[in-house]
Formats: sequence, C-alpha cells, structure tokens
Amino acid sequence: MRHRHAIAGLAWIAMSLAGIAHGAQTRVLHDIAYGNDPRQRFDVYLPPSPRGAPVIFMVHGGAWAIGDKANPGVVGSKAAYWLPKNYVLISVNYRLLPEAKPLEQAKDVALALATAQRLAASWGADRDRFVLMGHSAGAHLVALLGADPDALAAAGAVRPRGVVSLDSAAMDVVQIMGFPRHPRLYDRAFGKDPGEWVAASPYHRLRAGALPLLVVCSSMRFDSCPQARRLAQKAAELDVRVEVLPQDLSHAEINRTLGQASDYTERVNAFIDGLIAL
Repeated sequence: MRHRHAIAGLAWIAMSLAGIAHGAQTRVLHDIAYGNDPRQRFDVYLPPSPRGAPVIFMVHGGAWAIGDKANPGVVGSKAAYWLPKNYVLISVNYRLLPEAKPLEQAKDVALALATAQRLAASWGADRDRFVLMGHSAGAHLVALLGADPDALAAAGAVRPRGVVSLDSAAMDVVQIMGFPRHPRLYDRAFGKDPGEWVAASPYHRLRAGALPLLVVCSSMRFDSCPQARRLAQKAAELDVRVEVLPQDLSHAEINRTLGQASDYTERVNAFIDGLIAL
C-alpha cells in the first residue's frame, strides 16, 4: 500500500512540475541517505540553474505513524510555485511509530537537515538560507525544533532562517494529554509519561532565541487555531516572532493547496521571502 501511494505521489509531482514555465529543465535527486534506516532518506527538487538558492525543507505528516515524502500534496504544488522562484525544495522521510516516537523523529529531521546543509553547495543551494516547513505531524516536528534550536545544533545543523508549521494541533502536548477525552493517536504518539509530554511539546520547549515561526491553522478544526494562538501568546512574552495565519481550509487542503494561486500562498511566500532576505 505504501508503495502504491509513493507511485501516485510521484505521478502527481510529475504533473505539477510539468507546469513549470516554458519547459525549463528541473532535476530530482531521489533517496539521499542521512542515516542507515531505509526511512532516513530525502528527495531534492532543483530549479533549472540554482546558484546560492534558498531551500524549503519539507516534512510530511501522517499522525507520526504513516506518510511519505512523495505523497500527493506534499511536494507537487509547492515545487511548481517555488522552483521557478529559484528555491530548492527538499522533502524528507523519517522513522515512524512504533519504531520511533516523536522525539526520535525530531532528531531524524535535525540530522536530515544537517546532511542537506553539508551537501547544499554541491546542488547550487545556500546552507545558510534554509526554511523548515511541515504539515500535521511534520508541522509539530518542525515547530518543536524551531522552539528549541539546540536540538538542531546538536545534530550539526546550521541555524535555519525560520519555520512554517502547516496545521498542527499539537503545540501544547501537556494540555492535550490532560484532557480526559482526546484522540487516541496522541496516546500512541506521546504515551503516558508526563515528562515525555513536556519534552515533545513546542509550547513547553519554546524559549528566547527560538526561530521565527509562521503557524498556519485550519479554522474548520476546533483545536488547531487555539493551540497556535496559545503558542503565540507565550512567544510574545519571550520576544519571539510567532505569527498565526488562520485559513478557512481543511487540514488536507492547507497542505495540498499551498503553492496554488491564492492569497494564502502569497502570504506564506511573503513570510518565507522575508526570512530569506534577512
């Protein structure tokens, strides 16, 4: 089943890339290893002539248990939008539940980032101009790394310019797990140890010196935007830049439609361009 989803995802990406202007040649470097596990791989989507190119580093979602870097919606519209702007796009896989819990997954993402930065110059990319992006579970992972960048430094990564978190409702894990009724997927991900809840909670890990963060949240969900605003309130107390961007889109649409012509895409692009220009 996972193989069929990956094939479908590659077909979607191919169709999206076909829309890039005037038949310009793009390249895809598949399955670059950053560790020994088969899941520790990423794909690199290159514009025709990258030179000192900024990089969007994309982390897929899937409840920390499923998903793939080539799934439909992860890359297609994003590559079609940002590659013509001379961005490089990297899509990352990481180990999943039950093999790896979220804290281990975050370490995978940090290691993948460090590996990509070491290789960046060979692709015509700039290791100092990376922006982290993730959707759903991936949005939680990049927010966690952005909230406390020491984990990135520990993996050997250069500090990214910032983070775009696409609709995570798990910014305050302690609050979620304290509710008597919460989705079972959180039990599978975060377990029963309150210490692990704190360690895996972007809200609790947030500190002065955190990365700038744009939190996109679906106004169709009851929990996503309140979690985002709670994080932003704490960030303001710490003088950390956290912006909340509510969208009247479903959880899946926030991922799939990013890159398609819309005010939503333009606002995310403006945030990213602003980080890259710093």
